[in-house]
Amino acid sequence: MIEPDHLVAKLRFRHLRLLQVLQTSGSLRAASQALNLTQPALSKALSEIENAFGFALFLRTARGLTPTAQGEVVLRGASLLLEELTHLRSDALTADRFTARIRIGAPPFVAQTYLCGVIEKLVNHATPIRVQLVEERVPALIRALQQGEIDALITTFPLQMLESGAGAFQYVRLFEVQFAVVAPAKHPLVRARRVDWTRLSQERWVMPAEGSMGRKLIEDCFTHAGLPAPLPVIESTSPTTSVQFIAAGLGIGIVPDLNLLRRSPLMANSVRQIRVQPAPPSSAVALIFRKGAIHPRVALLQEALVGMFGSGA
Repeated sequence: MIEPDHLVAKLRFRHLRLLQVLQTSGSLRAASQALNLTQPALSKALSEIENAFGFALFLRTARGLTPTAQGEVVLRGASLLLEELTHLRSDALTADRFTARIRIGAPPFVAQTYLCGVIEKLVNHATPIRVQLVEERVPALIRALQQGEIDALITTFPLQMLESGAGAFQYVRLFEVQFAVVAPAKHPLVRARRVDWTRLSQERWVMPAEGSMGRKLIEDCFTHAGLPAPLPVIESTSPTTSVQFIAAGLGIGIVPDLNLLRRSPLMANSVRQIRVQPAPPSSAVALIFRKGAIHPRVALLQEALVGMFGSGA
């Protein structure tokens, strides 16, 4: 069994960079040109790296290099280590003013609805923390978390929706949110005491983008009612923007949390909930980070989140 000290003695950060270039270029020839090394020198370096690990990282074929299953794991780790090295330098440069910098990913509605108070706790901490907030769709944030480009993700995205790799993450449930179907305030369905999904299938819809969690939730509601999901008249990646379209009378839609409306008095007066049965399912807002020893900056984020919202885990 290869001990960690053996890898420390044999590997250098330049080896990790070499592995990255080999993966992206797909061949020794292309990688040698990118790294300004001769092909024999690069081949020798790769053999030394594989000997240090004790197994092959790439399959050599006539078409180039393909990572082995073990190689995929090592390549992910190499990316994480190189990202962390860059992060370490950034932290060191600002150590006289900040304890650390944390990179938080969140879809826009989570960032806009829940995170202001949490971020306030972090920047006003006894040892202030710099916060970099990345607002993006969840699939892109999951990739960024896998590659070490962000430290943690706060979202309603359930890990079981991942096709693979869910086992690499720690999932801390914070609280539940209730999705709601909404319409313009003067829409006749707003006054109805009970509306079913058959009736909703006849309406014009403003929906989240195809493939998103919100879109899947709507489609599942229609599927469970034995109906095909209607084709949306408008698609939007932002719940806030979708609510504005709904307020303008362009269709009905779904919001991930009625707090999204309550934050804006104008929207609260322009948009109302439809009492649909069965109601859309609720979803948990959770903190997601990479498994392993929890980094102190992620621990501070978790502390701030639990202090504000509690933990439903």
